[in-house]
Amino acid sequence: MAHNKLTTASGKPFAENENSQTVGPRGPVLLQDFILHEKMAHFNRERIPERVVHAKGSAAYGTFIVTHDITKYTKAKIFSQIGKKTDMILRFSTVGGERGSADTERDPRGFAMKFYTEDGNWDLVGNNTPVFFIKDAKKFGDFIHTQKRDPQTNMKSPTMMWDFWSLNPESLHQVFILMSDRGTPYGFRHMHGFGSHTFSFINAQNERFYVKFHIKTAQGIKNFTDAEAAEMKSRDMDFAQRDLFENIQRGNFPKWHFKVQIMTEAESRTYHINPFDLTKVWPHGDYPLIDVGTIELNRNPDNYFAEVEQSAFAPAHVVDGIGYSPDKMLQGRLLSYPDAHRYRLGANFEQIPVNRCPFAVNNYQRDGAMRVDGNGGSAPNYFPNSFDNIVVDESYKEPAWDLDSNRADWYDRNAEGENDHYTQPGNLFRLMDDYNKNNTINNIIGAMSGIDGPKREEIINRQLCHWFRADVNLGMAIARGLGVNIDPSMMK
Repeated sequence: MAHNKLTTASGKPFAENENSQTVGPRGPVLLQDFILHEKMAHFNRERIPERVVHAKGSAAYGTFIVTHDITKYTKAKIFSQIGKKTDMILRFSTVGGERGSADTERDPRGFAMKFYTEDGNWDLVGNNTPVFFIKDAKKFGDFIHTQKRDPQTNMKSPTMMWDFWSLNPESLHQVFILMSDRGTPYGFRHMHGFGSHTFSFINAQNERFYVKFHIKTAQGIKNFTDAEAAEMKSRDMDFAQRDLFENIQRGNFPKWHFKVQIMTEAESRTYHINPFDLTKVWPHGDYPLIDVGTIELNRNPDNYFAEVEQSAFAPAHVVDGIGYSPDKMLQGRLLSYPDAHRYRLGANFEQIPVNRCPFAVNNYQRDGAMRVDGNGGSAPNYFPNSFDNIVVDESYKEPAWDLDSNRADWYDRNAEGENDHYTQPGNLFRLMDDYNKNNTINNIIGAMSGIDGPKREEIINRQLCHWFRADVNLGMAIARGLGVNIDPSMMK
């Protein structure tokens, strides 16, 4: 077998890779030992900034296959015909923990998909829950700070978390799901995924529909109890990653069923729930799930850093036939996600192989660190020009938006008609069987027991008011577990 020569990064072969050049066998190291400096300098720079959120992640490649016709709703080529296959990568993650944290922690799970379509890459970036803690992106940094580390102690703080949640009742729906056993899924294979936000579908007639994406596990839902998750954390910090990798390696390829809910533009104006509120779901009785296709994960990455750590997903990356909505959280993410990747990976992050569109990319972006695609060669870097053949294809133009108002202002996200934070989490509690009710109640009691400090009683009472408003029996059970004497005003 032919051997490859050991070389420097610039290609110079060298022979001494284990011993530094010194003045005598016990003398000082010479500055001219460039190999020593190159190895150490690169080692010092091996770690790129970890993601601020979703830092601990696992991913696999797979295939999306269309099984049902939805072309009356969208002209997106990925859905153009039954049987069509599209390559993809799916990254799972925890939200609040660092890269070295346990992946069985109680936390939402990221569910980020990149579909390599002939019209560009489509990133569907969601979670394993259909809702979120907040409905306006202006609150996102504040919320994430409460899930990270206290600036004084550098430790996780239940007091920070519950203080924020108790002051933001819009969080109640997501907090309730998080406190159920869905907050500690048994790895990544046994959980659903959701686009969570409302997006648009645009069909060949330029009609707009609003859509929510649901990715249902074919393996069935399976969760850890709180005690089981804690026990697994002590045994294997990488349980979910190991479970995913080893099952794919054995050929036990996990699958999900891809489904959508569809709402017309006219219905969105009159529906009794704000369809663009990320803290709410569309009840399936009103908008049933429509089958679209299947996802199978069938190949592990060859290199974690190159293909998982450097992977970058952004909800701004849609394709023809798929668009945005007035969802305020989505609107904020359209800007912040690509910006986060430019900070972490550089302005040319979409040239990294895992992020690169495998089909044509033509634009006038130039220069920047780590430009590796020839930088446009001698072609002009401005538009329009008289020299190249790049043209605008008007057939990709989206239909105009019909906006509800022409008045720009700062509107209260929880104004009258937008402030029912209790019906949906209460309904969810009442739908649970006794086993899941008891587990959720005990998980909440355990989590709230960690609240401490001079504001402990105030924070607990404020949060109890929210639980009572969702369901009196839920509130009573949590209050008893916390040893709180019930104030009748809490039950109003």
